[in-house]
Amino acid sequence: MRLAGTLVDLRPLRTSPVFRRLLFGRTVSTLGGFMTMVTVLYQVWDTTHSAVWSGAVGLAQALPMVGVGLFAGAWVDRADRRRVYLGTNVGQAVCSALLAVQGFTGHVPVALVLALVAVQASFAAVSAPAAGVFVPRLLPKDQVAAGLALHQITGQAMMLLGPAVAGLVLGWWGIGVCYLFDALSFGLSFYGAFGLPALPPQGEGARPGLHGVLDGLRFLTGHRVVRGALVTDLAATVLAMPVSLFPLVNTERFGGDPRFLGLFLSALAVGGVTATALSGAVTRRGRPGPVMLCASGTWGLALAGFGLTTSVWAGLAMLVLAGAADAVAVLSRSTIVQTLTPDALLGRVTAAELVVGQAGPHLGNLRGGMVAGWSSGATALVSGGLLCLAAVTAVGASTPELRGAKPAGPGPEAGDPVDTAPARPGLDGSVGGDGPTREAAAIPGPASDTSGTAPEPLPER
Repeated sequence: MRLAGTLVDLRPLRTSPVFRRLLFGRTVSTLGGFMTMVTVLYQVWDTTHSAVWSGAVGLAQALPMVGVGLFAGAWVDRADRRRVYLGTNVGQAVCSALLAVQGFTGHVPVALVLALVAVQASFAAVSAPAAGVFVPRLLPKDQVAAGLALHQITGQAMMLLGPAVAGLVLGWWGIGVCYLFDALSFGLSFYGAFGLPALPPQGEGARPGLHGVLDGLRFLTGHRVVRGALVTDLAATVLAMPVSLFPLVNTERFGGDPRFLGLFLSALAVGGVTATALSGAVTRRGRPGPVMLCASGTWGLALAGFGLTTSVWAGLAMLVLAGAADAVAVLSRSTIVQTLTPDALLGRVTAAELVVGQAGPHLGNLRGGMVAGWSSGATALVSGGLLCLAAVTAVGASTPELRGAKPAGPGPEAGDPVDTAPARPGLDGSVGGDGPTREAAAIPGPASDTSGTAPEPLPER
């Protein structure tokens, strides 16, 4: 295969000026979001020197995402998604501007800072379901995976760049300027989305309130391919999330050297960025189902291999492989969900992904910590990786439709298989939409997912 066919597919940038402008605006805003995340953590710690208050930053972000998310998805599926997204951009920008004001004035109670973070996260919980329809509505079906890959690689790049830029700005100009940059970045995000056409739901709009939420859950649990994709992703996060185990494994195997700990975190991100940059072969192939299953299994095997190794460099190689597999799995899962979900339900499905994306990594890190407490960090890694592989194999074996899933038409209307069993809310599971991979959903600065050292998820911009 030629190199051009391996590199990330740039067709969406060439064929859709609207998508190109939207991607640019969201990329700059994502950079601002990572800067704000680091700045909030720095300010709270500098003010309180309390790990409890620092942990409350994550709570202030996660609770609104979970509490608002599902109901926001039902509301978005009854509204013009463009108008909702623009409105939430304004709301988030105002919150960042108020954070900047308090940053310049100083001596503001930490509780007020966290309240502003929570309000901004509430706007983000509405913004994410609205943004979830953009790629499948703006691009032809054969370019959706490529569009998601472009969102993913720009998000990963900002994940690596944002904390470093925040550190420089904090050192030179202070917290107020960091917050102000984020507020101004929403101007470009607003500009990028302003040129979108009106995006009302296609088909019957969502029923109001709880009924609309339950309709979305029925689809998630009834559509065999989408359900299989989400359960696969949930298995990877809950059973094999490694980040909380890194400090312990570093102490057990490598003498507790902090340089190695930083490399562990960076290795996942390096693998993810590299795989996304070389995702052209995956996105052009048009078979995200088997690709996702293989990548998810590889994620589990690589983490088990990391748990078994006693060599730092072999361990880093395993983590690079795990990060690459994770990026491919998330990209393939997003392609399945966004191409097989009817447009009228896409807001609710995206919201459910966001909610589970908050819970899955936290539960995975908790599982790893509990197993390590009973045994060792290496045992927790190896057992989690093998359990992930077993769960992915079980999903693939029980869902033949997923093994052959193609990004065809949306949902049941296109003839995709749907179970007739009653809905059982809570069986769905995945991480968020078209941004960074699961290990990048929350980062301590350089790279990865939720852990004892990690701050909290970047709100969808």
